[in-house]
Amino acid sequence: MKPILKFLSGREAGIFVMIILFCTAVGIYKPHFISSNSLRIILLLVPLIMIGAMAQMLVLVARHVDLSMGSMLGFSAMVAGLMYRDMPEIWWPIGFLVAVGTGAVLGLFNGLLVTIFNLPSIIVTLGTLNLYRGLTFIISDARQINRANIPSELKAMSQTSPIFGIPWIILMSFAIALLTFYLVRYTQLGRQIYAIGSNPNAAPLRGINVTKVTLIVFIISGALSGLAGIMYASRWGFVNPSNTGMGFEFQVIAAVVIGGVSINGGVGTVLGTFLGVILLGCVAAALPLLGIPGTTQSAIYGSVILIALLIDRSVRQRATANTKRSRA
Repeated sequence: MKPILKFLSGREAGIFVMIILFCTAVGIYKPHFISSNSLRIILLLVPLIMIGAMAQMLVLVARHVDLSMGSMLGFSAMVAGLMYRDMPEIWWPIGFLVAVGTGAVLGLFNGLLVTIFNLPSIIVTLGTLNLYRGLTFIISDARQINRANIPSELKAMSQTSPIFGIPWIILMSFAIALLTFYLVRYTQLGRQIYAIGSNPNAAPLRGINVTKVTLIVFIISGALSGLAGIMYASRWGFVNPSNTGMGFEFQVIAAVVIGGVSINGGVGTVLGTFLGVILLGCVAAALPLLGIPGTTQSAIYGSVILIALLIDRSVRQRATANTKRSRA
């Protein structure tokens, strides 16, 4: 009973209600939106964003931001795709290790720049966003990895699985969400991430190695971006250096801020992020049915981020005012 009451009083309940109201409204206008086929479409739209959002949540909670996730996704997917193309006899699961490992190295580089040189993460990752995208063009010679180069077993992961026929990429993204929940709820690292985000100046006084935790957060961000990269190759069957992962970082930031994660650090939940991703998936699935061009999604994501920032500012100002009144 207590967890239910906590949910109903939290911001997550509002997001859940928004999902219900949005789907109901679209379903009234386009009845076939409420169907098992639409549910499958929505679930196939969310795996990559789900994985990226879990990583971005950790980064934001630690009072940083990672704008290079889309470029890390593209670079990792390209490295794995080149391996498949040039070594067709290789065991296909190796691609997961290559993509995740590549992403982790890129994330480590971001973290080192932030911690060693004490640079703002938004500036660092804005720079590496373009750096990694440029490197993707260089290593690929600006050529696409075609569908014929992607192993059929990898592509099949986006089609089905032995578990009720649910595609593997959906199951994997939900598993990442559960692992993230375990990390933030039951591990010392999770508690340290929130402590740093809540008060970075006091964290060292509590014995927290801020540099170490920050590096781990950026490594996780890179590794999960790499995982999203190999899943992109599975979902779409190709890797293009110009558009693979393009705009991905803004999708995950939109999902995270919808989910109630504060850009000022220290605040955010896995459940809220999960629901934010589902809401974006519903919106993305509904746009074609409503006759709205796909390019409009960028405007929607930008509007969502701005609205969420205004809500976050309002909530923080109210909390500050309540704190002052209680002290008085």
